[in-house]
Order: sequence, then C-alpha cells, then structure tokens
Amino acid sequence: MTLLLKLVLAPLLVVGSSLAGRRWGDRVTGVLVAFPIVAGPILLIISVEHGVAFGARAAAASLLGLVSLAVFAVVFAYAGRRWRWPGALAVAWLATGLADIVLAGQSLAAGWALLLVMATIWAGRRLVAVIDEGPSSAGTVRSPWWDLPGRAVATAALVLFVTGIAATAGPVVTGILAPFPIATSVVAGFVHAQQGAPAVIRTMAGVLHGLAGFAVFCFLISVLLVPAGVGLAFVVAVAGVLVSQAALVLARGRRPAVGGPAR
Repeated sequence: MTLLLKLVLAPLLVVGSSLAGRRWGDRVTGVLVAFPIVAGPILLIISVEHGVAFGARAAAASLLGLVSLAVFAVVFAYAGRRWRWPGALAVAWLATGLADIVLAGQSLAAGWALLLVMATIWAGRRLVAVIDEGPSSAGTVRSPWWDLPGRAVATAALVLFVTGIAATAGPVVTGILAPFPIATSVVAGFVHAQQGAPAVIRTMAGVLHGLAGFAVFCFLISVLLVPAGVGLAFVVAVAGVLVSQAALVLARGRRPAVGGPAR
C-alpha cells in the first residue's frame, strides 16, 4: 500500500494541478504547485512507516523547508530575467541548498517556525511584486507530449528518494527535504522555456501565494499527528489548507486596486 502511495498519489496530484493551471493561467499554476501535493504524501507515508512521533517532527521541520522553497521562488523569479531556464534553475537550486544547510542545523518549535515561514512568504511576495508585470496575455502554449509524464516521473522519484532515506536521515532532514522544489522546478523550467520570464515571474508569485496554505498544513500535521492519529490529522490539515487559501483569495479580492494589478 505504501509503495502504491509513493508511485501514484503525489504524481497524480502534480499532473492534476498542472492541468488545472493550464486551464486557468500562470498564477493558478504557481498556487497549485505550492500546495502540499508532494510533501503531503511524503509526510503521510513516513507517518505510516515510521510512526506518528517521527511524522510530527518531520512536519515541524517541513515548515523550515518552506523557507527554502520561498527562497527558490524569489531567486528563480529574479534569475529568470537574466538567464535562460538552466542557468536560473542552477542559481535557484544553489540558493535553496544553502538555505536547507543552514536550516537543518536549527531547532524551532512549530509555532515559531510557522511565524518564520509567514514572515518569509510576506517578504518574498513583496520582492516578486516589484518585478511582476501583471496578468498574462491571452493565448496558450502547447506543451510537448512528454511534459505531464515527465512531471509525474520526477515527482515519483523525489517521493521514493525522500521516503527511502527517512530512516537514515531522521525526521528533521526528511522534513526539510519534503518541500524541496522538484515539482516547482519542473513547472518553472517549462514555463520559462515556453513562455518567457514574465510568465515565470507570475508563476513564482503564485507559488509564494500558495505557500501560506502549505505552511498551515505542515503546522497542523505537526501538532495534531500524535494526539489525533494519522487519519484525523491529515483530514484536518487538508481542510486547513482549503480554508486558509479561500480566506486569502477573499481578502485579495476585497483589496482595492490602486494603479495596477492586485498582488
């Protein structure tokens, strides 16, 4: 059963979010990719395989991993204006790896880690908003036939790798690696190659928007997994993602537009 989850659940979620993003645009792509569509299945699998205490510690560490994911989004958005996607991806991965190395040595309670993530998301959104040129123009770019299969394979490989090293790496390193931007990297690379820097900036803005719900998910898993068990903890965490993202969308919709597109 756990092998089936590793090979099917996360890849299907990535493919589904990619299809929805193609239908509704760059920002939606970024928001959906930033949902816990990879880290969620990873945390579920390691909680089943290694116990709820292990899973709770990994979820708390994943909050710190989201700081690195926010770093990736900001660096890729800026680097993509100067370099083609391979160079931008290399620089963003380097920045993410350095952030992971620093964060792996830290130990923060889930509440403090949540505050750190939210502050990082806020700062990242401000930085990307400076270079965000607004809504995409009409029209779509046809993706190659191997686009979706490639995303699914990359996602399955990440899930197998992270869950495979969990026992050796421990909950902290496993948790930090769970949000590593594999799916985000694939999406960012394709968007940059096919649509250019402005589209990838909008996508990274969507990623930063979606990270708030991701953070709520990890926080709820970390505090509920031990007392509530796997089933209830994940149900509440998924509900928390949906509620928090809906609240952000409503708040953004009520914000008055002043001289440009909403951020």
